[in-house]
Amino acid sequence: MAIQFNFVSSMLILVLLSISSVEGQGGGGGGVIDVVAKFGAKADEKTDLSKPLLDAWKEACASTSPSKIVIPKGIYFLSTATLDGPCKAPIELQVQGTVKAPADPGAFKEPKWITFNRIENFKLSGGGVFDGQGTTAYKREGCKGHDYCGSLPINLRFDFLTNAMIQDITTKDSKQFQANVLGCKNITFEHFTVSAPDESPNTDGIHIGRSDGVNVLNSEIKTGDDCVSIGDGSKNLVINGVTCGPGHGISIGSLGLFKNEEPVDGVTVKNCTMTNTSNGVRIKTWPGAEPGTCSNIHFEDITVTNVSSPIIIDQKYCPWNKCKINEESKVKLSNISFKNIHGTSARPEAVKIICSATLPCENVELADIEITHSGPTGPAVSQCSNVKPKVSGKQNPAACSAPIPAKPTPTA
Repeated sequence: MAIQFNFVSSMLILVLLSISSVEGQGGGGGGVIDVVAKFGAKADEKTDLSKPLLDAWKEACASTSPSKIVIPKGIYFLSTATLDGPCKAPIELQVQGTVKAPADPGAFKEPKWITFNRIENFKLSGGGVFDGQGTTAYKREGCKGHDYCGSLPINLRFDFLTNAMIQDITTKDSKQFQANVLGCKNITFEHFTVSAPDESPNTDGIHIGRSDGVNVLNSEIKTGDDCVSIGDGSKNLVINGVTCGPGHGISIGSLGLFKNEEPVDGVTVKNCTMTNTSNGVRIKTWPGAEPGTCSNIHFEDITVTNVSSPIIIDQKYCPWNKCKINEESKVKLSNISFKNIHGTSARPEAVKIICSATLPCENVELADIEITHSGPTGPAVSQCSNVKPKVSGKQNPAACSAPIPAKPTPTA
């Protein structure tokens, strides 16, 4: 993984060097494009930023030399925008201000607010804020009751990008996922901030699917669902230095619900902190559904504070009781390690590894686990089924010392 990470980092540095040289460039277009000065954007919270932004994007995308689009400080209203490539040269979008979405969920015809699509050598930066104004959506009937509202807009969609850097950007109060990564290759989130209340449903901080070489580094995520969720087809992912909470932790899955899901392979989650989350580090697959594989997953150097389920493999994942709970998962899990995970559990079940009876987990490792629980129901326990983990170092609670109950505590 280190080789992959260093290669990606080197590529991104080269891209960023080329982008940072845009100021003062001449022929072939390029240079700095200010949406206010050049295209008349207004920071008055009511004039739509859509046309000035799209006009600036059109100019930058056609340039044969690197360009930087600047949204200056101020508060802007943006109905919706899709910024399409391919473009002829690297582009940086520097957002210095706050961009606000329509508060009314009914204003959106599609489940997206801002989309970056099929762009190569792209940087989003500037310290700005994308405010989805999702409070109304959180209270909308049908969302709050069962944690699902798939038709609501996602704040930031990154679709089919190659060599991209998302740096010093905040996304807040999205009506659905805060950021969605699909079909990308070599994309890094650094100093990325997510802010949403813990009661906001289906607001995953960063959801990743069918992408290769995604890095989430030194970021702070507070939301109402998974801080980072990793879907099928994800490979060569590094999540390092992420602070998560409130939220549902860092999760791989859910997997195995849909036909033709692609393998998940090569995920490293390291140096992360979970505070007051419903889960810590988790793999979740549906029972009795579709086949799949998930392998080479490593969780290491994780601190948990008052986390309900700090370490969990759940191959009986069944939210809203919409599954074939009496059947076994068809997703094969292998080469999974949990190393140096320490802190406190909000519930006794500090370690819970529920694997498939027909496809037992293979090559699972538990090393240096130190998780305590204080409560009326007793100390922390480690529960296992259909797995024989390799155990090393300190184990508190003792590895796999308790059986899985007939009706395990459901996880969010």
